[in-house]
Order: sequence, then C-alpha cells, then structure tokens
Amino acid sequence: MPEIKAVLPEFNPWWKKPYQANYKDRAVYPQIKKFLPLRQIISLTGLRRVGKTTLLLKAAADAIAEGLDPRNVIYFSFDEFKDAELRDVLRAYEDLLDRGHETRRILLLLDEIQKLEDWENQAKALYDTYPQLKMLISGSESLFFKRKSRATLAGRIFEFRVGPLSFREFLAFRGEKLAPPGLYPRELGRLYDEFLKIQGFPELVGVHDKEVIHKYIKESIVEKVIYRDIPHLFRIKQISVLEGLLGILMDDPGRVIDMVSLGNDLKISRQTLSLYLRYLEESFLVRKLYNFSGNRRKVERKLKKVYPTILSPALTFKEDDQSRSKVFECSVVNQLNAEYFWRDPYKNEVDVIQDGPVPLPIEIKYGKIETGGLDAFMRKFKVGEAVIISRDKDYIHEANGRKIRVVPAFKHFLSA
Repeated sequence: MPEIKAVLPEFNPWWKKPYQANYKDRAVYPQIKKFLPLRQIISLTGLRRVGKTTLLLKAAADAIAEGLDPRNVIYFSFDEFKDAELRDVLRAYEDLLDRGHETRRILLLLDEIQKLEDWENQAKALYDTYPQLKMLISGSESLFFKRKSRATLAGRIFEFRVGPLSFREFLAFRGEKLAPPGLYPRELGRLYDEFLKIQGFPELVGVHDKEVIHKYIKESIVEKVIYRDIPHLFRIKQISVLEGLLGILMDDPGRVIDMVSLGNDLKISRQTLSLYLRYLEESFLVRKLYNFSGNRRKVERKLKKVYPTILSPALTFKEDDQSRSKVFECSVVNQLNAEYFWRDPYKNEVDVIQDGPVPLPIEIKYGKIETGGLDAFMRKFKVGEAVIISRDKDYIHEANGRKIRVVPAFKHFLSA
C-alpha cells in the first residue's frame, strides 16, 4: 500500500495542476470516445509501445476538460505492481486525497492490467458494486486469451484493439500534408519507405538511425513480451525456443506453416509448436492467415500462413529487392488486417482475400506485376474486380470482363 501511495501523485499530475495530454490524433480514439458515456468497461489491447497509455491519458484530459473534477480521475499502471489489487489502488487514493469514491463519479484508468492476478473477477466486483465508477483498462496481450475472462465480464466490457500507426497517422505525426496523393507520388513513396523502417511505432517517428530502431524494437518490445509478458501469463519454460520461433517468423514473413517440419527444426512437438504460435498470436506478435474457401467450415482445416507484426530491423534495412519485397508484403498484410489468403492445388495463389458478400482478392507486388493468381481466383469464385497493391505503379488492367486496379500502397492507404 505505501508503494502505491508513493506513485499515485506521479501517475496523476492533474491532481496538482492543469493537465494537457501529449496526444496526436489516432483513428481509434473517436470510436472509443463514443462508448465512454456507457457504463461498460472499455478495454484497449495491443502490442507494447503502440500508444495505449497515451489513449488512456487522452481520455483523462478530455474528461477533465468536459467538467469532471480532476481529483475524480485515477490512473494507475500495474507494470511494476503485480501483487497489488484494484481495491488497494482505491484505498490509497482515498488516503491520499482524504475523500471516498463510493458515491462520486470516478474515471478509473488501469494500465497493463493483465499483470494482475485474477483481474477479471476484481474488475467485475468493482463494476457490480459501484455504478458511478467508469473503468478503462489496457493490456499488452489479449485480455481474453482465457475463456473464463470473457465469460466473467460478459455484457460488462467493450474491447478495442490498438495497432501501430497507419500510414495516414504516420503522415499526421510527421506533420506532412500531401493531398491529393496523386500530386505527390515521389514524396509519398519516400515517406512510405521511411514508414516501413519504423514499423508504425509512434516513438520512432522521425528516427532514421538503424541501431536506434533495432535496439528499440528488440529491447522495448520483443524482449519484454517474450521474457516478461508471455512467461507471466502462460507459465512456459522453453523461452529460448519461443524466441527462436519468433526470430524465424520475423526473418521470413508469410511462411506457409508446415507444423511437422518446423517442429522438427525447433526440436519440439507439433502440439507445443501450435501452442507457442497461439501465445505469439495472443500477444500480437504474429498474425495468422487462413486459406480462403467458399465453404467457411473448411477454412480452419486448410493451410495457414503466419506473418509477424514486427519485422527484424536487419531485414527492414536491407537494400536487395528480395528483402524489400518481404518487408513491403508484410507491412501491407498487417495494415489490411488480413485474415485470409488463397492457394489452390495447382499452386495458384493470392496474398490477401478480403471477405464479404463478394470477396475482394488483393495481390501485393513490390516489383513485377503478375496477374496469374488473381485470374485463377476470379474465375473460380466468379469475381469481377481485384486489386494489386504495388510500390509505385498506378493503372487499371481490364480483360475478359474483369478489372484489376493496380495502385501504389501509399495511395491505397490514403484513399481507404
């Protein structure tokens, strides 16, 4: 308890003086804000260093600006307080400010809540006991990996995933106003190359030094997730194997996973490999794509591709076309929030399929434009339109009643 009391004033500077959040616009925040007036808990999940804490502090600043007593806003991070309890935070708050919380309208912002043992039941107890209490919580991995978490808070929580910066957000952070994009292809192409190297992490905007970027990604993100977050949540013992698996995926994005072969390479069973991949996915370090099928029940049984959400800086700074192509493809897949790819028995393949009433096939081409995979998909599924996201090419290809739009990545993501 004394430790919590010691850090609370530092965590809550608005208790002593006027406060203004150091915030730049994120696309997810207006969505979050729409749910703030409701009773339900709001949860923010996502990779480390993507800006979840900044969003919590922005919510605090907005609540104060809209008339909430600054001393009714409480922020606390559990990153270094794994043995604390939610009620400990409230008791420390009451002791420090000499006021109760039971009947006041309180905004409670709880960062890195996944560090807290049994956080779900503790949050449920506060929610059910204090109707005036509004909670925003954050976690650096899925807060709902365990089924009991979702069941415990059913009907009491809304979840938002916070990702790295989009290209549009990156430009805003850089203060660039280059619109319409068709007028600035050279400038936007150069900025997109810069965006690929910093991988959308807000604190790296404007950083160009390879060693700085490498150290930041390795020590501030990857190592903390691998050596702190995942072992705490999942109690695994073979950390070096998990790190080796992630290293393979970071250096070779978009692998079609052969579970037996990869398990043999890592000297672990197929079951262990499947579990480790799940841990990496729940910690937002990898993205799994399923082979698209017109029959949704067949999707899970087909081939799976895995892309890392973070690439090795050693790869992103390489100058050869093969490496640049891998980086470009991985970045586009992640920005599209892709869920499906497509491959048939004849080895025709499409990088991304966006599902919908009419599926949209998307190819990602850093260099030479090829349409064979798209043509095969469009014939099989009777689709009339497709997209190729390219590095710099911009035109429309029409043949046999089918239209393929070729568009530079920077233009696609600024037009979406």
